[in-house]
Amino acid sequence: MSAAIPVSLCVTTRRCCTSTRYRASEDPVASSNIAITHSETGVVHAEVVDAVRISPHFVRLTVAGDDLAGWRHLGFDQWFRLAVPVSDQTRFDNLAGTYDTAGYLKYLILPKATRPVIRNYTVRRFRPEDGELDIDFVVHGDDGVAGPWAGSLPLGASVALIDQGCGYRGIAADWSLLVGDESALPAVAGILRDMPRDSRGHALIELPEFGDQQEVDAPEGMSVHWIVRRPEAPIGRTALEHLRELAFPEGTVNAFAAGESKLATGARRHLVNERGVPKSNVTFCGYWRAT
Repeated sequence: MSAAIPVSLCVTTRRCCTSTRYRASEDPVASSNIAITHSETGVVHAEVVDAVRISPHFVRLTVAGDDLAGWRHLGFDQWFRLAVPVSDQTRFDNLAGTYDTAGYLKYLILPKATRPVIRNYTVRRFRPEDGELDIDFVVHGDDGVAGPWAGSLPLGASVALIDQGCGYRGIAADWSLLVGDESALPAVAGILRDMPRDSRGHALIELPEFGDQQEVDAPEGMSVHWIVRRPEAPIGRTALEHLRELAFPEGTVNAFAAGESKLATGARRHLVNERGVPKSNVTFCGYWRAT
């Protein structure tokens, strides 16, 4: 969910298995067909006011601040650039308000000693009445930067957010299909929460273990499949196997697939080539890539 910028695409979390190596995609467009939007809210400053480990592999941070009064609330899988501190000297006041190519180039020339780390995350929940926004992080030990930072439960830390819009498209169809791994869980949960209440279909979510399940506000007609990854299986493979065996309802489908790049592109390839789904009915986004 981004332009040609080194990030781990939209959604929210990275790092999934300690036996796998990861790298952020240098060209998100190569594994995504989502549109990128830029909000006029610019850099939104906030502070971590709550930090909780909600499951074996997830930490939830709540951020708040006066700037959130102007947040463009879109719901669904709304994503944003999150700037996190790397030292006590980290600055956020010199970031570009629009993270396009020009904004990224400005970021690159900032002094490394004061430059924050920027990653992409999904809004897990926004509470405008309280001026609070929840962000879920996949955390696996010391891998990466944002994950370990969140795992330290950094109460009081300053952060900055740059809104980038939604990837999910509410295409007219007879039923819906959502596919993702743990890195896409916040996106899938947000879509389930905000899609029409008469929606029907399936949501497939692959997790490292059952303990990482979350309560989701899904329409009654949406079947949520919690799929535990087989030991030593590459991330996404178990979900793809489940998808291939899934009995599809009659009619047209609006599909959304996100997470590790092979999962997102593999789901799209299966739907288009083996199920005859039009490409225009499949939104896909590779948030990160295992190497």
